[in-house]
Amino acid sequence: MNVTLLFLTAIGAVIAWWMAGQRLTSKPWLEASTVQAATGREDPPAPAIKIGLYVFLGVVGALFSLSVSAYFMRMESADWWGMPVPRLLWVNTVLLATSSAALQWAKREVRHGRMEALRLALVVGFVLGAFFLAGQVQAWRELNAAGYVLADNPANSFFYMLTGLHGLHILGGLVIVGRTAVRSFAADVPSARLSLGIDLCTLYSHFMLAVWLVLFALFAGLANDFLDLCRQLLS
Repeated sequence: MNVTLLFLTAIGAVIAWWMAGQRLTSKPWLEASTVQAATGREDPPAPAIKIGLYVFLGVVGALFSLSVSAYFMRMESADWWGMPVPRLLWVNTVLLATSSAALQWAKREVRHGRMEALRLALVVGFVLGAFFLAGQVQAWRELNAAGYVLADNPANSFFYMLTGLHGLHILGGLVIVGRTAVRSFAADVPSARLSLGIDLCTLYSHFMLAVWLVLFALFAGLANDFLDLCRQLLS
């Protein structure tokens, strides 16, 4: 149990460090003017919707942390049998990482006002995210065809539950990314509103990528190697 808490603490530390790097008081959709630079006036606080997203991500992070903790505790039971990790998950991981990178690209392009590149980046991010979800469904189908069904053993149940929960959050993010991409093609869209939407989509995408990397390490057995190392250090 102590090793499990140590692992979760390490995850929480990484997430906290990453979120601390995101400046809540910054306003990335507005460039500081020459007058502001001369007077040294600070930007106004972040909008409520961005602070609300941080709160939501904190709740989501706590939910997945508790699920991972339950995973570690349950795997000590005698009825736990490990399951293979489909190779497709490696491809899906690359797709999700590339989708997140595309949204980061869109965030950079909107700051420079390059609308054509911005639209392309949003479309690429959306399509790759959709391919990730399709790949997750295909991985489920492969596991079911191989006999690793949901109710066979607790390891299977946790895999389907965690990947399904993560997939639902990705699906919700894709809805917002899709709406932002459609809005970017409008001629009268306010640049500040578009920039804020892209900033929120990018933040959400990066967070869900971090969650997936933790889950993937868990399923691939990399977390078990970390736990073994912790046991050796504590013993």
